[in-house]
Amino acid sequence: MSVAPALGADHPPHLRARRLGLHAQHEPIVMMRTDCHVCRAEGLSARSQVLISAGGRRAYATLFQIDDFLAPEEAALSEAAWALLGLADGDLISITHAPTLESLSHVRRRVYGHRLDAAAIEAIVKDVVAGRYADVHLAAFLTASSALPMDEQETRDLTQAMADAGDRLTWPAPVVMDKHCIGGLPGNRTTPIVVAIVTAFGLVMPKTSSRAITSPAGTADTMETLTPVELDLATLRRVVEAEGGCIAWGGAVRLSPADDIFIRVERVLDIDAEGQLVASVLSKKLAAGSTHVVLDIPVGPTAKVRTEDAARALADRLQSVAGAFGLRTLCLQTDGSQPVGRGIGPALEAIDILAVLQNRADAPQDLRRRACQLAGAALELGGAAIPGTGQSAAEEALADGRAWAKFQRICEAQGGLRTPPKAPLGQDLCAGRSGRIVHINNRKIARLAKLAGAPEAKAAGLTLHTRLGEETAEGQPLLTVHSETPGELTYALDYAAANPDFIEIEA
Repeated sequence: MSVAPALGADHPPHLRARRLGLHAQHEPIVMMRTDCHVCRAEGLSARSQVLISAGGRRAYATLFQIDDFLAPEEAALSEAAWALLGLADGDLISITHAPTLESLSHVRRRVYGHRLDAAAIEAIVKDVVAGRYADVHLAAFLTASSALPMDEQETRDLTQAMADAGDRLTWPAPVVMDKHCIGGLPGNRTTPIVVAIVTAFGLVMPKTSSRAITSPAGTADTMETLTPVELDLATLRRVVEAEGGCIAWGGAVRLSPADDIFIRVERVLDIDAEGQLVASVLSKKLAAGSTHVVLDIPVGPTAKVRTEDAARALADRLQSVAGAFGLRTLCLQTDGSQPVGRGIGPALEAIDILAVLQNRADAPQDLRRRACQLAGAALELGGAAIPGTGQSAAEEALADGRAWAKFQRICEAQGGLRTPPKAPLGQDLCAGRSGRIVHINNRKIARLAKLAGAPEAKAAGLTLHTRLGEETAEGQPLLTVHSETPGELTYALDYAAANPDFIEIEA
């Protein structure tokens, strides 16, 4: 019979680590036997929050219990916990109750409808970044901040705390440009085109982007099909120094690290509260060293922002909070009535981006126009174009090839330009009758693309074949569903059959 080493009262008994091979996204999990001597001695039960220590490293984890599978002196760890502790099979670990987190009392206060001050918000963010919050704690904070929306002071305090919790970049330039889209509009992948245009005019634009929250693709997901985006700080600086800009995943360089943790849980909850949204956007701009930011707010009946009044209120909040930190911002209300471009999903959106940059005849003109509108606004805000001339200057940079040449150089500096993958499976969805396209439901289109496999399956998603106001004939393809597996294709087709109003046709 194996017996764990007997240590003094000041030294918790050790267990031997076993790699479970369990992928639970980023959540650290440990499994122990119900009759484990450590569970009995510590009074641990299923779903307890525990502190695991090994070799000077510590990780907070959620405990689950089983009756067998493990030896009494073993504990099995998920991949996230294994990576945090840097373990090898058989290493000795100690497991105790996690210390009480004072910041959770602030979360409880928020759940019961009380406002939080700067110190409370800072304490929550610090514990989140340190990995001390389980997903249930994160969900409670995010939900409480959605049910009772954060006021402006709370939003400022959250923005400051999130920016301060990670690395901060500085650049030797008086103007550092940035842009952000509020989201909710499938296919709206303007950022790579905007960065290429703006940096072609000599402005500095070190763009760090997020992965998808509730959409079929984020800018980082799409760019990853074209070039590496997980750049460390040294590489990011080298790229920007060489080319004036980059398009990188913000999570890889630890800019506002709490944001990526919040995003992971927001994706599961399918929420994106205004206070969190503003803090998410602006904390990353502050951390990236930006001085001037163009903000794209799509407005439409099935976009994230539904009305012009709501867009104005959001723009006011963004500009007010940004102004408190010295950020110069310009908010643009844009058309959010339908998806942008033809592709929806990482690789399919990348194909649209290349078509616009390469001036191909089949490039989606709506994506081109929107990118030029935003790039033109950035050129004017950054002083590279006089007011009223920015959009035409952006169009010229596309037409004469400067933007495409700059984009290629940025991709080469980031690790090389590559060809987006193509899905092996596809199925057309056709019009059930003839008539005019009168409505395209952004949310249902996004849901359909996600069921097809996007964004995790990079080649999955949709290709749209029609636009609002166009005439279609019975049997004509409205869109094509692309999937990497038969199961995902079937799920998507079943959803489309149950929701035929994702594209509405009026006879």
